Amino acid sequence: MALRGVWQLEKLVVSYCNWGGSSRGIREFLQSHVSAFKETNPQLEVVAELNRGQHPVLKGLYKNKNERVVCVKNMTPEDILLCATRLRNSLGRKVVKLRTRHSTKHPSVQGTWSTSTDLKT
Repeated sequence: MALRGVWQLEKLVVSYCNWGGSSRGIREFLQSHVSAFKETNPQLEVVAELNRGQHPVLKGLYKNKNERVVCVKNMTPEDILLCATRLRNSLGRKVVKLRTRHSTKHPSVQGTWSTSTDLKT
């Protein structure tokens, strides 16, 4: 995703094994889909990394020095392309878990609104 017109994903590292069965889909992805993905994303550096005896992963390195790793074990090339596109479209920010269902900078003085309010008084 672009933040202020600048793509946030700098580098996509494709790590795979050249003989493992779980890397079959990523080897097909490298042969068929990666060239088209590079052409459609010229701002992105795509690097293939041989990592023998390990499951395949996609690593996204972002401009804010964060890194996201997605395991693509036993996935089809189309699913791997979808994962690579999701990495490209994300900002690379850390995921923050919300404590409540709603969050606001200016909470109400009267309290939070609820549908179970008794108005018969």
